[in-house]
Amino acid sequence: MGHLELPAGKKIAVNLGTDFDAQSLWLGGFNKPSPSFMSRGEFGAKVGVPRLLDLYARYDIKTTWFTPGHTVDTFTKECEQIAEKGHEFGHHGYFHENPTLIDAGTEEELVERAFATFDKQLGVRPTGYRSPYWDYSDNTLDIVEKMGFKYDSSLMGRDLEAYRPQRWAIDWENGNKPGKASHVLELPVSWYLDDFPPLACITGVQAGQQDSRTVFERWRDIFDYGYQNVEGAAFVSCVHPQIVGQAHHMMWYQKLIEHMVSHDGVWFATTDEIADCWVDDEEDKRNMELPDIRTTAPRPSYYPDF
Repeated sequence: MGHLELPAGKKIAVNLGTDFDAQSLWLGGFNKPSPSFMSRGEFGAKVGVPRLLDLYARYDIKTTWFTPGHTVDTFTKECEQIAEKGHEFGHHGYFHENPTLIDAGTEEELVERAFATFDKQLGVRPTGYRSPYWDYSDNTLDIVEKMGFKYDSSLMGRDLEAYRPQRWAIDWENGNKPGKASHVLELPVSWYLDDFPPLACITGVQAGQQDSRTVFERWRDIFDYGYQNVEGAAFVSCVHPQIVGQAHHMMWYQKLIEHMVSHDGVWFATTDEIADCWVDDEEDKRNMELPDIRTTAPRPSYYPDF
């Protein structure tokens, strides 16, 4: 497999990614447009964003903000401030839609709509994509390639290493078969490096409100493992302004940054900068030339249909 060739003297690349969902999360994600949920999104924009920008500035860190087009349209001023600070914008759908629940035409239309918003409001075109749901439809990778993205950050085939994602032909009884690899680079995400599952409280859905020390220790340990054991490691994390922007969460997040800063050879970078460090090997090149096999065999009749 290819590898990341980090700048001289750097041992690990760190992207402190931000999913700036704001109110779109509660629209496309949970269908909860109530005043209460809209206020939670508003908190992310009005309180969380300034706190994060201030924290990153104190440590001279540039990050990537994966932002739905709906957020750019709704909180344009906050997005302008993010751009003024030199951070990268990543594509994150239009209104935080779930790609697995919409048809290919709608999915592509929403990707294009978000591009139009980025151009109109900010004059930028993101080079990377992160699925709003950290999930793919059967059409997503085709759309990501068609739209000319350099990299994706939605899949989980590795944890601390970039890679070229492959299509898989599903065969329930004879083993799945790997197919053609994408020319789009994958900078994998991890639910273990996302603040939302352990900390966001959604009544009837998830309790959230875990001890923030547990989250800090988990992220610290993942960083330490990559730093000590993975050559050309990439630590790609995700926070949400409406979650980590809460006062007590800002404390553990700052503590994490201080831990990272205390190590030599840590490179804080945008995902676009990290993607530029990728070097393909012969296996990557062969995999990108494989036949595009993705026919899914039917589920066996004796297997339960959940």
